[in-house]
Amino acid sequence: MRSTFLLASFIGLLSNASLAQDCNNFYFLQKNKTVEMTIFNKKGEANGKQVYTISDVTNSGDLITGTVNSEMFDKKGKSIAKGHSQIVCNGGVMMIDMTMQLPQQQQEQFAKADVKADKIYIEYPNNMKIGDQLKDATLNMDIDNAGMKQNINMVTSNRSVAAKESVTTTAGTWDCFKITYKSKVTVKTMGIGMPFNIEGTEWFAPGFGIVKTESKYGGTAITAIK
Repeated sequence: MRSTFLLASFIGLLSNASLAQDCNNFYFLQKNKTVEMTIFNKKGEANGKQVYTISDVTNSGDLITGTVNSEMFDKKGKSIAKGHSQIVCNGGVMMIDMTMQLPQQQQEQFAKADVKADKIYIEYPNNMKIGDQLKDATLNMDIDNAGMKQNINMVTSNRSVAAKESVTTTAGTWDCFKITYKSKVTVKTMGIGMPFNIEGTEWFAPGFGIVKTESKYGGTAITAIK
């Protein structure tokens, strides 16, 4: 009986070590790492870039948290928006701050506004498989844009693991899960809402992160890792 208990404990330790290793490989959880994602318009033309720099990483048991500083540039290389977020890996599940997934237009529009929002994460389990339905997530933000009060509500749902595909960019090649989803973004000004819907696709490499995204409005792809 004791040997069985010790064996189970040993297997548990190996499992925890494996999950920790998976967390350490996420590009958002490697201190001083810089990741450049090119932004493409709906014609597939490069329209700017988003640069992420990981300034700090902390460990607490199975929980690893990375502080991410982001800066968006237009196609001429001019800085148009800055921000900071957190990425969390909890037992092998990657949790991305939903503010990082706001459409480009909203990130630009509210770059200099006073923003208040609860910390909401969208989850990417490392053990996903084709056919899985991933958790929905809802982000709600109150914005004071030079005295103009606004609200953004983004609901991401119907997240389905549709396939497994190899994705190649100028930064490398990854085996990814193809995830389809729907997002409804509603911007309210003076109580009047202006909703629009997005049907998108993203490619997630387990143990690494999101490599590529697409929708009818355009997309992004990792093009450099330093």
